[in-house]
Parts: sequence; structure tokens; C-alpha cells
Amino acid sequence: MAAVGFRVEALEQRMLLSLPDGISPQQIRQAYGFDQVTFRRGPHRYVGNGAGETIAVVDAFSDPTIFPDLRTFDAAYGYSNRDATGGFALSVATPDGVPPVNGDWSDEESLDVEWAHAVAPGAHILLVEAASDSINDLLDAINYAREQTGVVAVSMSWGGTDSPFDGTEDAYLTTPRRHYGGDGLRGGITFVTSSGDAGAGTSWPASSPNAIAVGGTTLTINAAGDWESETAWRGSGGGSSRFEGTNAPDVAYDADPNTGFAVYDSTPDSQGDVGWQVFGGTSAGAPQWAALFAIVDQGRALHGVGALDGPTQSIPAIYDTIPHTDFHDITTGNNGIFSAGPGYDLVTGWGTPIANKLIPDLVNYA
Repeated sequence: MAAVGFRVEALEQRMLLSLPDGISPQQIRQAYGFDQVTFRRGPHRYVGNGAGETIAVVDAFSDPTIFPDLRTFDAAYGYSNRDATGGFALSVATPDGVPPVNGDWSDEESLDVEWAHAVAPGAHILLVEAASDSINDLLDAINYAREQTGVVAVSMSWGGTDSPFDGTEDAYLTTPRRHYGGDGLRGGITFVTSSGDAGAGTSWPASSPNAIAVGGTTLTINAAGDWESETAWRGSGGGSSRFEGTNAPDVAYDADPNTGFAVYDSTPDSQGDVGWQVFGGTSAGAPQWAALFAIVDQGRALHGVGALDGPTQSIPAIYDTIPHTDFHDITTGNNGIFSAGPGYDLVTGWGTPIANKLIPDLVNYA
């Protein structure tokens, strides 16, 4: 694996817009069933929104406008800027010092933060900005993220070429000993990453046996706002890693820029674009799957159970325990080499979430 130049895995930009366009938070929550998730403890019912949990988003370089951009995004869609504790929903950490600004990575950070927040608005978002997009700096940022109390999911929307050294880096994608997640409960961390946007092929960390890799689809929503159909997105990374002996992706999410997500970023990127934009790519799915796990861990905490550990619980649950009827099974489309089909495939994994089925089953996973 090259030590520098890890690529951002999502910024498939469709067009620049003066007003929000693309899929809205309300649409995606309805389409995938997040708006139907509630938890009961005694006589009380709680909305599934990630309350009490922290999602760490690991990206590179600095986004100097991330706080006002999140406020603008929230205002457009009627969201609160506050997490369930009443504090601002976002905090930023720069463990190796404040990095330089990079407008393209600012786009990525806005996408990741805004859409993790959109799916799990009660969770806290910790944005960890690596000093650069070198592997060493990104690993430092992951290490910092996983050591923070309250973190139950880590989102990584980037990837680099597979190499013989990948196995030595997999240890970063594990839960530290005596880790405490939300509500002061000892528990694990689930690591989620994008599978890539260049079609067939593998990358790290998607190839890691310790991470959940998210492939891409083209989502169709009907006039009522409900899920209608999905096909594999041609850009979805996927395949078998000859170094790790693994397959990716594990799951999938909407990624086609033509069915992309509205994002607000007021830091100009390398093309000079600023403001509302529509993005797709598999990195749009990584933070939203991380948010899904924050909602799962909220439900577990309400029962006094710690957060899921990715390598020993979340991944085995997806492959071996959870009914695969908890997923939209994507059976059409391809990524240039591999085709989607019934069950697991190397384009969309097990499929996209039916959140109102999948989340309760993961909450009850022992």
C-alpha cells in the first residue's frame, strides 16, 4: 500500500445547485425504514436516533467551515443542531495539530458529518481530522478515534490500494481493551468503510476482516417516498483481496450520483464549487451505516447491554446470524466485472438495510 495519497471514495459530483436537491434526510430515512425504528424500555418508548452514542468520522485535512455548514444543512431540513445531551451535535479533534485546508476533503467531511447526523440525529459526531491523507496520519486518526470514550462506530470514507502490509494495519480496526461506549457501558466499536468508486477491485480498509465495507447501488423511491427498487451501481468497488483473503463489500447503500445526497459545503473545492451540491459514491453509505450502528447501540444501551464489537459481533451477525431478509437483496446490475445476484455478491454484499428489521435484530444479538 502506498504511504501517501489515500483517495477519497465518494466525491462523484453530479451538479452544483443553488437550493438543496438530491435525496433529503427525510426521504432516505423513510426509504430504508429508519423512521420506523423505536425502542421500548418499561412503559417508555424512544425514537431510534442514536441518542447517547458517538460516531467518529475519520477524514484528512481541515474543513474550516464544518460547523456553520452543519447549521445550514440542519436549517434546510428542519433538524436540530443539538444531540440528545443538548450539546452541539459536532466536535472536531486534530490529534496531530490543525492540518492544512483541502477543499476536496472538505467536501468529503461535509458529506460524512451531515449524513451521519441526518440518519442518527441524537448521536454525537466526532470528526477526527488527520494531518494529511498519508496512511500513517490516517492510522493515527483512527487510533485517536477508537480511544475516545463514547465512540461506538468509526466511519472511514477513503481507501488505498491493497498491499502485503494490510494485515499489520488491521489491528487499528479493533476495540481497545476496557473501552466504554455510550451511557458508560463497556462495549465495542464497529468500523465502517467505503468499498470504492472505480468499479471492480479491492482496497484497504474495505478488504480488512475487521471492517464493514459498504458497496453502492442506484436507489429508486416511489411517489409516496417508499423504497421501490435498487440495482447495483457500476462504480461500486468489490472483489476478493489476494492479500487479506477476504471479499468486499459486506453490505451496500445508495451511491449513484444520479440518486445522490444533498450536501452543503462553503469551503471551495479544487473546482471552485461551493454551497449546495449533490454527491454520490460509496462513501455516502459509510457514515450512514455507522449511524445505523449508533442506533443499534442506543437500543442495546436501553437494555443495559454494551455496544457491538465489529470483528467479533457485527460482522459475524451480518454473515451468520441476522436473517438476510433484513436486507434488500440486490440482484441486478454489475461493477464492470462482477454481477449482483441472489444472496451475497461482490458488488452489493448482502444488500441494503431494511432498518426497521435489521436494527432490532442487531439490538438483540448476543
